[in-house]
Amino acid sequence: MWLYKGKVIEEIKDLPKKAFGFVYQTTHTPTGLKYIGKKSLIYNQKKKLTKKELAEYTGAGRKPKTRKTQKESDWKTYYGSHSKIKGLLKEGKENDFEREILQVAYNKKELTYLECKWQFKCEVLELDGFLNYNILGKFFDRDFV
Repeated sequence: MWLYKGKVIEEIKDLPKKAFGFVYQTTHTPTGLKYIGKKSLIYNQKKKLTKKELAEYTGAGRKPKTRKTQKESDWKTYYGSHSKIKGLLKEGKENDFEREILQVAYNKKELTYLECKWQFKCEVLELDGFLNYNILGKFFDRDFV
């Protein structure tokens, strides 16, 4: 269950129109440890064209071999990418987590920016209580020891 501004979010339509993704905070309630990350709602997928689609192609030049399609991501069942979170989920401890959407983004670049903004704002590398150990793969918690 995702919470956004105090409301339960179960479907994409429950979020603002044209939302691309969101910045979230996952909290492990028994320990209070938190993780801040980002999640896209939809991703692009390349699909091979079928023989029928290739036969129907009338465009000029070389025939394309693939087409792009969009598919909903696994955002409903997503808790975070940290290995500790994944390990606890494998043990079946989904109920030990609270998931909150901090902010909605409307494109890919904004999503990355907002994730960094929230991670810096919450001082995830400097304060105890966060599982994050890097920001953008450039700033690491070990640099602040």
